Amino acid sequence: MRLLIADDHPLVRRGLVELLRGAHPEWTFQEAGTFEDVLRCCREDLIDLASFDLLMPGFDGPRSLAEFRAAYPDVRVIILTGSDDRAAMLDCVAAGVHGYVLKSSAADHLMRAVEMVIDGGIYLPSSLAGAFQAASTPTTVSAFMRTALAAPRSLAEVQGLTARQRDVLDLLAQGCSTKDIARRLNLGVGTVKVHLAGVYKTLGARNRMEAVVKSGRASQS
Repeated sequence: MRLLIADDHPLVRRGLVELLRGAHPEWTFQEAGTFEDVLRCCREDLIDLASFDLLMPGFDGPRSLAEFRAAYPDVRVIILTGSDDRAAMLDCVAAGVHGYVLKSSAADHLMRAVEMVIDGGIYLPSSLAGAFQAASTPTTVSAFMRTALAAPRSLAEVQGLTARQRDVLDLLAQGCSTKDIARRLNLGVGTVKVHLAGVYKTLGARNRMEAVVKSGRASQS
């Protein structure tokens, strides 16, 4: 796995890298202090997961996230921040992030969040989902969406998908990229994109994350 840790504080970057490397010495890491550095790293090297701080120089929150996700759809994205503002998290979810982690989280929860996202899951802190639990305890995305974004579509609505669209959605929920889905279903990438568009329209989703959540296929944390 190739990870990019982006934060304007060198000590934070170094601490996170050492924490993750201690558990996964086989992973490789790059560091960035500004959003411009992030884009440069992604242009020059293949990145599997990128961790962003919301207050990083040059980073315009959800707008920058949406642009990054559009440019690098196969890179999984985690927001690692000290902000527990609900509105900020909702904006990040809408932009398509795969995880939102508070810097106040315990080290083991932080590690779990990164591993979960790498494995294709979604991580959100329960405190921001309105759950009556400790801030560092995760909750399922589906529970979060029911309370904070929108209720998942009914089973009848999900069944409005074609068989092939359900196949695509199942692989999407496993964290597969468009290319991975095409390879596993023996389809062209363009065909997969057509099926994805149909899934989004049927579920009323704006991006992959919302499609998975609204279909009830979100990973359990």
